[in-house]
Amino acid sequence: MREQLLVSHTDRFFRRLRPRLQVALCQLPLTILLAGLAAAAPAVWPTLLDNWIFLASILLMAGLFGACFLVPWERLPANAYLAIPIFDFLVIGLARNGALPAVAGLGILAIFPVLWLSISAGFARTTVLLSFVCTLLITLPSAVQEFPNISPADMTTAILLPLMMLAVSVAIRFASANVRVQRHRLEQKDKEMRELLVDSRRRERLLKTVLDTIDVGIVALDADGRTTLVNDQQEVFHRAARPDAPGAPAEESRQLIFSQDRVTPLPEDKRPIHRALAGETFADYLVWIGEAAEQRAISTAARIIRNEDGGFSGAVIVYSDVTGLVEALAAREDLISNVSHEFRSPLMSVLGNVDLVLGEVDGHSPVAVRRLEVVQRNAERLLSLVSDLLVSASAVLSVHPRRTDLAGLVETSLGSAQAQADATGVSLSMDVPEPLWVHVDPLRISQVLDNLISNAIKYSPDGGTVLVTAGVRGGQVLLEVKDNGMGMTAADAEKVFTRFYRSPAVREGSIPGVGLGLSITRAIIERHGGTISCITRPGYGSTFSVALPADAEQHFLEQDLTGAAPGSARP
Repeated sequence: MREQLLVSHTDRFFRRLRPRLQVALCQLPLTILLAGLAAAAPAVWPTLLDNWIFLASILLMAGLFGACFLVPWERLPANAYLAIPIFDFLVIGLARNGALPAVAGLGILAIFPVLWLSISAGFARTTVLLSFVCTLLITLPSAVQEFPNISPADMTTAILLPLMMLAVSVAIRFASANVRVQRHRLEQKDKEMRELLVDSRRRERLLKTVLDTIDVGIVALDADGRTTLVNDQQEVFHRAARPDAPGAPAEESRQLIFSQDRVTPLPEDKRPIHRALAGETFADYLVWIGEAAEQRAISTAARIIRNEDGGFSGAVIVYSDVTGLVEALAAREDLISNVSHEFRSPLMSVLGNVDLVLGEVDGHSPVAVRRLEVVQRNAERLLSLVSDLLVSASAVLSVHPRRTDLAGLVETSLGSAQAQADATGVSLSMDVPEPLWVHVDPLRISQVLDNLISNAIKYSPDGGTVLVTAGVRGGQVLLEVKDNGMGMTAADAEKVFTRFYRSPAVREGSIPGVGLGLSITRAIIERHGGTISCITRPGYGSTFSVALPADAEQHFLEQDLTGAAPGSARP
């Protein structure tokens, strides 16, 4: 490859010269050799200059060299300059035969015109033939002088040099063709590289424009933490995080970044860029940047860049300003919490007074008692709804785990739901080994069981069966609540744990509820370090599966040691 590049550069240099200078440079080596021979002749070969044939060759060579500069080659046909190497054969023939026998071997100078003819672009067959014939005319006179007493040695001498020049010419022709092919390929590759470079720069400008247009900050880093790409929005976030220190957007250690309490500075190993360079991939990682009065909530995400062999080669970190969303959610939570709290006290008063009135033995007609019971049921329903709203609005759902028999909790929940099941013709059953010890909060897990069993009964309006199973499998405690009721679509199953979500079929069926129970259930399970999922088909029922860690005690111990709330999302 280096040789090809060298040939290409030399060719470009030669092409930049004027035509007369190009021809003169090609003629220069032979001119220098014959001029040196003539200059050395008086001292080495005194009789050489007495030979008029040799002197004619020197004069002819001088004339040819002068013609290189005087002839306007640029005005003549493209290959007109080839007349010079053809005349060179005549010069070499005169010099060789004129210098014999004093100087032998001058015929080898034919290599210069042979080279010149062979590297020319045109007349390939003609120039090869000329290389042989002209060289033969140089050596033939010495053989003719011996006629008719020509020896095999004389014939060999006459034929060998032309054959050598023929071989050289053919070899050079092939080499020149190969060089031209390689040069053409290099030119094509150079053209392609230039086109790719132009296209790459255009794409780079387009990418930069797109990245600067979007309202999220983007930082790309290499494996050594050097910034390879950053958009304008990220520079805005950087100035907000550290207004008194310009720095680079990736100099995270100098930025004001706080945890979710907006007060505690985030440790360096918990900062987004540090985590990304450590090889972590994350999403929706919320941090606060900037000083107290101008703090912004930033949701960050990171993806790893890997090279061809799968190794770490960098990371891309995305920053999104979610201050407005966080404040709106906080305002909504405050509203729900305040409204629920204000509803709770009057409802407790209503229920208390209804209980007192119903507790009086005399003075109430059967109609009044039934009406008071309706009031009591609806007030209890409202109180349950308010309790759910308070739980959903709570930032931290408290969990107090202890060693508990899960089988007993299942049996108790089924007993409590029996009246509801009897009213709709649903059969309840359980398959749980006794005892089944787990480390959980019995009150919260009972709340989970009550909600799942109640939903299974509620969404089986035409009767059916509800089966609760539990057991230990693969280091986890698995709990399932299965019904054969109305079921849901796959799209509904993806949203079923979202707060206030109710499927269209449930709304059309006028089944009571507000869509908070399953979101609270999931929050309780996650606080225990577990997961909950749903498998369902319309018309075939639903199966809710809860997986709790069998070593839940160790899980809560680790949470206590790190100071995090049990089940809280890790940063």
